[in-house]
Amino acid sequence: MARWNPTVANLTLMALGSSAPEILLSVIGTVKDLNAIPPVLGPSTIVGSAAFNLLVIIGVSIAAVDDTPKKINDLGVFAVTSIFSLWAYIWLFLVLTVISEGEVDSGEAWATLVFFVLLIVFAFSADKINSYVEDTKKTQEELEEQSKKDELKIKKGDLRNIAKQYGDSCVIEIAQSINSITA
Repeated sequence: MARWNPTVANLTLMALGSSAPEILLSVIGTVKDLNAIPPVLGPSTIVGSAAFNLLVIIGVSIAAVDDTPKKINDLGVFAVTSIFSLWAYIWLFLVLTVISEGEVDSGEAWATLVFFVLLIVFAFSADKINSYVEDTKKTQEELEEQSKKDELKIKKGDLRNIAKQYGDSCVIEIAQSINSITA
């Protein structure tokens, strides 16, 4: 059974789930009469929902957690989503004021959809790169730890030589100290 990548799920499912009502309201209002001027209610709900998400939800999220400093777990994904968020506002400005003033044509709509797909691909790639780096670090640490343990192990032949030279009690002490270190 395939499992969703958390980064892709956050960018697609969570965004769609939290914005579905206003998206559907806007689509229904537009499709209802394609030749008429679109109603003001659709864009107003989208802007209102975005303002609510930006101000209220972020404010409640900050107030709900304790005062310990927070850390970004994956800086790569954060950078990708931040850059694409800034680009989204720049793109919206360009489309509505510079390229085709006051309207969005089908080419601009398709380009916007392509930008969204690129966001998902780049964020997924950044997430996978971060996972690979973390796994490599863990593997390296495990190898170093195993190497330290291997250095402490004494071969049976070495123990026999030590027992002949210093006596059995010395070997027992060495074995006990090695067991306490490697445990």
